[in-house]
Amino acid sequence: MRIPVLWLKRCLVLPPITLVLIVAQAIGQNTSEDGLSTAPPTAVGISAERLSQMEQAINAGELRAVTSVLIARQGKIAYERYFDGDGVNGLRNTRSATKTITGMLIGAAIDRHLIPSVNAHVLDYLQDKLPLKNPDPRKSEITIEDFLTMSSLLECNDENSFSRGNEERMYLVEDWAKFALDLPIRGFPGWETKPKDSPYGRSWSYCTAGPTTLGVVLERAIKEPVPDFAREVLFAPLGITSVKWQFQPLGTAMTGGGLQLRSRDLVKLGQLYLDDGVRSGRRIISSEWVEKSVRPHASAREDTDYGYLWWLQTFQSKGRSWRSYGMYGTGGNKVLVFPNEALVAVITTTNYGVQMAAALTDKLIVDYILEAVTRK
Repeated sequence: MRIPVLWLKRCLVLPPITLVLIVAQAIGQNTSEDGLSTAPPTAVGISAERLSQMEQAINAGELRAVTSVLIARQGKIAYERYFDGDGVNGLRNTRSATKTITGMLIGAAIDRHLIPSVNAHVLDYLQDKLPLKNPDPRKSEITIEDFLTMSSLLECNDENSFSRGNEERMYLVEDWAKFALDLPIRGFPGWETKPKDSPYGRSWSYCTAGPTTLGVVLERAIKEPVPDFAREVLFAPLGITSVKWQFQPLGTAMTGGGLQLRSRDLVKLGQLYLDDGVRSGRRIISSEWVEKSVRPHASAREDTDYGYLWWLQTFQSKGRSWRSYGMYGTGGNKVLVFPNEALVAVITTTNYGVQMAAALTDKLIVDYILEAVTRK
């Protein structure tokens, strides 16, 4: 549909969000070059007024350092706004959201029988790292699933600055996989819940060294660089072409964080799991892996469980619970999927090192995005 130039010029005096919504309504549903469909918010049951209020709050600095917000419902992008100078093609570092992509790649390798199962032992792929410091027979029993669920017995906790496995210590050495395997076995004093007494039989602690080591395991299993495998099995099928990896000192891609992608491509990743691993009629990730990935395997925090490198968080809004699964990164970066609402929300920020940054993002989600959802 062609929009009259005079009509468009008159619209330029309107606030940006109003202009975006009016143009979207004039055009109707549309599909962009990268395969993403768009629709006016009201066409998919989202309040344009509430989104306008959200944008005003971001521009006023109430929700600081937000760089982009994208909302898709029923497979169509209903809201897309950039608050930095990089715009639609900007590559955004969502930090640990990379971990979830690592889980996707492990699943793709298992789907292709390059890894037998999540029960495969990590050390079977890393015999060259022997001998290990702090030797213990239980280390040989650590599985890929233990690292996928952040629940290995290694003493590793990024949220505890005293932990010997804290990621900041890992970055000081050359071999990050050996750093992880050299860690001692975690102790469980009386005030700590042992795995056998924990929900789902696993004791969770946030450990970047685990997913980072999975990158080395994956590379050994697939016998090619991780970025090449990711392009073949995930990115190319999704039409994702702009990618920037970080790398470990020994050359393996950093699978624990730092992968940079466009915000629209983050929508595609969330939508892929919402659509049970299928994109445009093509199976990319097996249905079985999707189901296992977003199933609770460990209890992380109050109202939050953990899947295979997916956060399973329940939000409270409008007097009811909203179940979600998401890709999370420091600074409040989040890619959230609300399966019961056919909703995907991407929030990127640069609030790195800011206290309570995740809470700021959660406020945006609860007070604005979920408030904007009017019907399915």
